[in-house]
Amino acid sequence: MGSKERYHWQAQNVKQSGVDDMVLLSKISDDAIVANLKKRYMDDYIFTYIGPVLISVNPFKPMPYFTDREVDLYQGAAQYENPPHIYALADNMYRNMMIDGEDQCVIISGESGAGKTVGAKFIMSYISKVSGGGPKVQQVKDIILKSNPLLEAFGNAKTVRNNNSSRFGKYFEIQFSRGGEPDGGKISNFLLEKSRVVSQNPGERSFHIYYQLLKGVSQEERTNLGVTTPDYYYYLNQSATYTIDDMDDGLEFAETMSAMAVIGLGEDQRAAVLQIVAGILHVGNIAFQEEGNYAVVESEDFLAFPSYLLAIEESGLRQRLTSRRMEGRWGGQSESISVTLNVEQASFTRDALAKALYARLFDYLVSAINKAIQKAHEEFNIGVLDIYGFEIFQRNGFEQFCINFVNEKLQQIFIELTLKAEQEEYVQEGIKWTPIEYFNNKVVCELIENKSPPGVMCILDDVCATMHAKGEGADQTLVQKLQSQIGTHDHFNSWNKGFIIHHYAGKVSYDVECFCERNRDVLFTDLIELMQSSELPFIRDLFSENLNVEKKGRPTTVSSKIKRQANDLVTTLMKCTPHYIRCIKPNETKKAKDWEETRVKHQVEYLGLGENIRVRRAGYSYRRVFKKFLQRYAILTKETWPGWRGDERQGVTHLLNSVNMDHDQFQLGRSKVFIKAPESLFLLEEMRERKFNGYARVIQLAWRKHIAVRKYIRMREEASDVLVNRKERRRNSINRNFVGDYIGLDGRPELRQLLTRRERVDFTHTVTKYNRRFKTVKSDLILTPACVYLIGRERVKQGPEKGTIKEVLKRKIELAQIQAVSLSPLQDDFLVLHESHYDSVLESAFKTEFLSLLCKRYKERTHNDLPVKFGNLLEFKVKKDGWGPWAAAGTRQIQFRVGQGDTAILKPSSKTLEVSIGPGLPKNARPTRKDNRKITQVQPRQPFSSGGHKDPPPQSGLEAGRSPLRRPPAPGRQLPPAGQRGPSHPAQGRGFHPGQDRPAPAQPGLHERAGPRSGRTPPPDVEGGEAGAGGRAVEAAATAQTGALPSALRLRCPGHRRAQLQRRRCHRDRAGRSLRVVGRPYPGQGGAAAGKLRGEDLKAGTRGDSRSRDGGGETRTISACSDRDLEIAESLWEGDSGGGGAPITPT
Repeated sequence: MGSKERYHWQAQNVKQSGVDDMVLLSKISDDAIVANLKKRYMDDYIFTYIGPVLISVNPFKPMPYFTDREVDLYQGAAQYENPPHIYALADNMYRNMMIDGEDQCVIISGESGAGKTVGAKFIMSYISKVSGGGPKVQQVKDIILKSNPLLEAFGNAKTVRNNNSSRFGKYFEIQFSRGGEPDGGKISNFLLEKSRVVSQNPGERSFHIYYQLLKGVSQEERTNLGVTTPDYYYYLNQSATYTIDDMDDGLEFAETMSAMAVIGLGEDQRAAVLQIVAGILHVGNIAFQEEGNYAVVESEDFLAFPSYLLAIEESGLRQRLTSRRMEGRWGGQSESISVTLNVEQASFTRDALAKALYARLFDYLVSAINKAIQKAHEEFNIGVLDIYGFEIFQRNGFEQFCINFVNEKLQQIFIELTLKAEQEEYVQEGIKWTPIEYFNNKVVCELIENKSPPGVMCILDDVCATMHAKGEGADQTLVQKLQSQIGTHDHFNSWNKGFIIHHYAGKVSYDVECFCERNRDVLFTDLIELMQSSELPFIRDLFSENLNVEKKGRPTTVSSKIKRQANDLVTTLMKCTPHYIRCIKPNETKKAKDWEETRVKHQVEYLGLGENIRVRRAGYSYRRVFKKFLQRYAILTKETWPGWRGDERQGVTHLLNSVNMDHDQFQLGRSKVFIKAPESLFLLEEMRERKFNGYARVIQLAWRKHIAVRKYIRMREEASDVLVNRKERRRNSINRNFVGDYIGLDGRPELRQLLTRRERVDFTHTVTKYNRRFKTVKSDLILTPACVYLIGRERVKQGPEKGTIKEVLKRKIELAQIQAVSLSPLQDDFLVLHESHYDSVLESAFKTEFLSLLCKRYKERTHNDLPVKFGNLLEFKVKKDGWGPWAAAGTRQIQFRVGQGDTAILKPSSKTLEVSIGPGLPKNARPTRKDNRKITQVQPRQPFSSGGHKDPPPQSGLEAGRSPLRRPPAPGRQLPPAGQRGPSHPAQGRGFHPGQDRPAPAQPGLHERAGPRSGRTPPPDVEGGEAGAGGRAVEAAATAQTGALPSALRLRCPGHRRAQLQRRRCHRDRAGRSLRVVGRPYPGQGGAAAGKLRGEDLKAGTRGDSRSRDGGGETRTISACSDRDLEIAESLWEGDSGGGGAPITPT
């Protein structure tokens, strides 16, 4: 999985490691699951599926498959197409949101250090890359991505189990517009671990921002904030851990400051944030000593810097930390009493101030992010839940109790929506089902949060309500009450220092020391008043409470707050379509390739992966209510499109039968359809995608034709401007389209290697070149934006390739070196390129196209017009014959005379070439072909289906009110001259040359193509040869399915999103009224006859679609029903996505 080539589903010899989807395990047991995960983990495959659930194992090292290449690989792909990846789940969420119009969410669960935070970042990064949008959307994307490092700096910390552990819960909702662009967002945060601000366990750190600040600030800021090394601060030196391996706090600080700027915090606001962070560190260094049973500040010097940074009076800070004002009521009157605190109480007050400052600063940053990206009304959203994992430490306190409670609630959601709800749904819908047993942790959640009978949180709040001051002995009272009220519960035990709860992840023993204090989390009013007296408006805004309002009822406790937040989160998640990532931590060493079998097995057990596999294996992978199922797949049959009329159950049955799905692969419930195997669903999705793909191609084809026709009309006009009133034109060249590449350069690498690397080519053609003695040689003329190349062929005279013919660059002329171009005023094909050394005399049937492109490129290159001369006598310089002083050089002449016929007659002499040719079109002739497709009236196209839709019943020409078709002339039969034909003859007036007894093309100049695959050169008397493809490929399905074709001309060819582009050429016999479509060779076929036109005319009066594959191509001949149909067909096939007319050849 280390590279895309190895990883791609279509790659050869892909290494297989275990099974991608553990539903396919031959034996379902915890040991088999662990063995499969280990095998894949050791081969660097960290992702595995259980149906739609993604299992992720933390690799503890960077992995190579999170690049833009993988984003392209997984975007729009079905789950089965590629190996498991978090991008596949993210793409599935995004597509489901857009298709179904429903909110999505992903629940990432697992213990601390299992990789949940990193997974959440990958999901947000992927969605940001695949969703579109303009500058406003890009700003929202930047804020979404930059919010991660900002919140990690203030909310994450190093623990003994994880170097970047989330010490808060975060639910990030990315809001989308109807078009799928992320245009807003919202963050909800839960239970910041404030106690980490003032103390940490050995081997842990406080929040990252402290260490980033001390390492990353400039010298000037260091002086202003009074900061130094972390071991100086009491709040940081208790754990004696200051650094993290592979983490540069200085670089992280720069990213944090950049993130604050992105979310819209000004320079003053950013400075205020740092000022508060530094002030908290200085507050922690205020120590107390006892004097007469009362606390006093140990050193007044330590009051100066926190007072300065928080912009408060030193005396006020000293007074609020060592005393407390208490208010009492007696007889309807209130009385205020100042109580002096002891050392323990003063330290508690100092820590309460520090925690309150940090918590409110964190809430401010979250609200700043929300303010920057939240929009007024929600349309769609994708929620990403990144929350602290299940924790079992050596000593587990109040924070671990709250964290594990939230994880217990998340596990309950997983059980409710994947195990319990799924099995209940089968029963409700009447689906045959054998129940599977599993552990439902609802009983544990009720043990913690219930009110009646009271749970742990309810009893804790009751004890806190009766506490006084610091409440010595309250924690032991809590243990006694828990034992007396819930001691008999099956999932509860007590011990001398606390209690034990049997969580879904195992038994956890909680130490109740400081449980009650941390649950109360009281910030006394005199501390709030102190902060409201600050001269810094930023701090005053953080403490904006109205202290004059009389408070009623119990104060809010932490446990009641987290219980409310957890239940609100569950309600939010239940409104969305959930997706799951189950993260597994393979070891405690945080090292790659280290696998602890017992630890992983324990996680597999408590995550319930075995039960999940059994339910998925025995159940149905997909279910949908009848109405939505019909809406999604209605396009698959004509009876269900655009809507099914009738009983929805019958419509679903009809649809599934029409796609030939086996009856053992689905069941119909009372209101839903259940599909068993994912492969069956993928089949439906693939067929649906093909249908939409086909219609999209029809639309694309119509638009491309429209653009191409306009382009080629403009090109013909530009070319005509060069020659109008100066040169006669051939009647068969004036209306032809320009192809550009007439030698198939893409298939001629031997020619391409003679050009400059990656040079764009505008024109190629095999021309006739004349030397000084007027002898001819074939050369390949190639025009690029910089040069004109003439490539000839020579026989190798020595070496291993002796006797072989090889291409040789005969001449390379830079455009700036061309002095002029000379032509005659007659309809011949000669042109002379004048250059300083010697000139080149060329004869090309496509001289007009070449000259127009040469003039255009010359002006782009030199900013001057190319001199173009016309005359009956052309003089050109010849190359020296030899190297000596007597080497012959000089000039030669070409004399043009008016003769007879359209073919030039040459009479060479020693120094003059006489060319005679008959008159052509007048010099003022201009292109007459126009785009008449807009006024074409055609029958509407029925939705195409590869499943056998039939065309409407045919009408004969008489039934349609048209003249019947005539049969083509017998083979070898000569058509009568134009003057002897009757008015009813089908070829009358359709482009015959006077005096000729062969039919000319209906549109002048449309002959068999001298293209890269035909291997033929057009007749020398015709300037032009191709009127069709414009050198461009077009998809066969798109051309075949065009909705503008009349019913008798419709081609059926099912599209496929990976179908190769096909070239099509349309040939019509005016006498036989037949339409031929000749395809490009299929992959793997070819040969000398690959470009040969093949096919067989249908008998006149018949209709249908005859197909054959011969000579590497596909030929279709479709009969037309009238002249009108032929005209419509010609206009539609014109250019075949490249513009231009269809080649018309006689049979």
